[in-house]
Amino acid sequence: MSSKKPLNLLIAAPRGFCAGVDRAIHIVELALQRYGAPVYVRHEIVHNKFVVDSLKAKGAVFVTELDEVPDGVPVVFSAHGVAKSVPANAEARGLSYLDATCPLVSKVHRQAERLVDAGRHILFIGHAGHPEVVGTFGQVPEGRMSLVETAEDAETIEPADRETLAFLTQTTLSVDDTAEIISILQRRFPSIKGPRGEDICYATSNRQTAVKNIAQRCDAMLVIGAPNSSNSVRLVEVAEREGVPARLVGRATDIDLAWLEGVETLGLTAGASAPEVLVREVVELLRRHFDLHEESVEGVEERMVFKLPRGLEAA
Repeated sequence: MSSKKPLNLLIAAPRGFCAGVDRAIHIVELALQRYGAPVYVRHEIVHNKFVVDSLKAKGAVFVTELDEVPDGVPVVFSAHGVAKSVPANAEARGLSYLDATCPLVSKVHRQAERLVDAGRHILFIGHAGHPEVVGTFGQVPEGRMSLVETAEDAETIEPADRETLAFLTQTTLSVDDTAEIISILQRRFPSIKGPRGEDICYATSNRQTAVKNIAQRCDAMLVIGAPNSSNSVRLVEVAEREGVPARLVGRATDIDLAWLEGVETLGLTAGASAPEVLVREVVELLRRHFDLHEESVEGVEERMVFKLPRGLEAA
């Protein structure tokens, strides 16, 4: 008979990599195959240290700005998207570049352009400083978009023209928080125009729903992801909103087993930029310390696949 304490582990599904993250990582790997190392990447390709370190080991060099990229080497733009000025500057320097922007982020960029062309001022719901927000603001002329971060912002913002407004959102927000903010904007500005469909991406929504599906059965929850990963941080918030204590961990070595004292059923999920290998790593750590009963709680099956940029399809 095992002397280990029993622990029920409920693993949320879907979890981990989404189609946009898969595509972005594949673009860097294919660029390394095609051009050889080094391939430069502007900003973290996705917000996950394990992924970034794995690509560094293969020859990727991550930089903050384009001026750190030497002449004559290829550069990849991250999945979060970039301002229009970035590819324009790359072209001016004659740099060969590959755009790994998630197609769902690119869709928001095109929406922003169309709304501004139609004479509307955009209230953009997102988090200040996030690369996706910076990239989206960089799609339109300065002054044509204002940031709304919270419900309080939505209640207090006073645009110059209340009748020609539109709203768009970052793709990795809390579904519930965003719905509240949109409701406030629609109440305050009845003529505000929204996107045809939801901007929050399918993967963000599905992972939040999966957490809600297991939360009521859990005493605590672990979310594998990075502190700068918006969708991962939102998963912690979703669990806590459901009344379940939750912790964000980068990988198994970050887990403080003392935090699991008194926990009989633990929930586990991973943000959209965290690979499944990190989930299995956490499971194996728990198996070493507990008499583990593992259950995968299946949710929506994700079949989304995004095409590669032209020039890499045949790589």
